[in-house]
Amino acid sequence: MACTLRRTHYYVQEDVEAFWAAWKADVGTGRLGAAGRRPGDGRGNHGGGHGRAHRDRAVAVVLTELRQAGGYRRGMAARLTREHGGGERSWQRAVTEARALYEHGQDQDADGQDGTEPVP
Repeated sequence: MACTLRRTHYYVQEDVEAFWAAWKADVGTGRLGAAGRRPGDGRGNHGGGHGRAHRDRAVAVVLTELRQAGGYRRGMAARLTREHGGGERSWQRAVTEARALYEHGQDQDADGQDGTEPVP
């Protein structure tokens, strides 16, 4: 049972508790008011999983493209979308991640190809 007085909703506590008990049993959260999904760190698939595996493959493709082109070229994400399929926004994210890795790798090359000797 419920009623509304001056735009405030009032419910019978037993009815609400019965509703939550049924909802918990259906969703399987075991906690009153829990959303029924796993907690995350707010960073998408950085923790791993199916989506992260796709992103890692896309980043590897983009890194290969960056090395062949000698750096970022405008329209790279759109071209990769046409060639490999998928969503352009996904390729844009992969390009952004790969560019960061590529540019960081240019600053410090492990093989000593940047004019310095590698540190043993």
